[in-house]
Amino acid sequence: MTPFGARLRSLRAGRGVTLKHLAEALQVSAAYLSALEHGKRGAPSPGLVHQVNEFFGLIWDEAEELSRLARLSHPRVTVNTAGLTAEQTALANRLAQVIHRLPPETVATLHAVLDAAPEQPKPRLRRAAGSRLSDRTR
Repeated sequence: MTPFGARLRSLRAGRGVTLKHLAEALQVSAAYLSALEHGKRGAPSPGLVHQVNEFFGLIWDEAEELSRLARLSHPRVTVNTAGLTAEQTALANRLAQVIHRLPPETVATLHAVLDAAPEQPKPRLRRAAGSRLSDRTR
């Protein structure tokens, strides 16, 4: 299940809305909404998130929170470790291997550690010399 899927299910349950009724209102299939709720589909489009916000009457902080959850709801994540240290690459691979076994308390602890980490600029990779020669000769 994704963060967006969990929130969507919670909204529906809290307001007594069936999957079929919501699907009809949003003009999507109930199967698609079910797949979103269960994390079997990718992150929803901004347009669909907007429709959900309107359907449930979410505004301001609640609407922004749902949008944030949608951005965090890719069920298949790819981590590009090119240009990172060996330790960072090892961590990414290890996390991918064990995340399904982590108890909720450990996941919460990892979130707290990541939230406390200082923001650092993303390293930029340089192009190889001559790789854009055609751009310079125009």
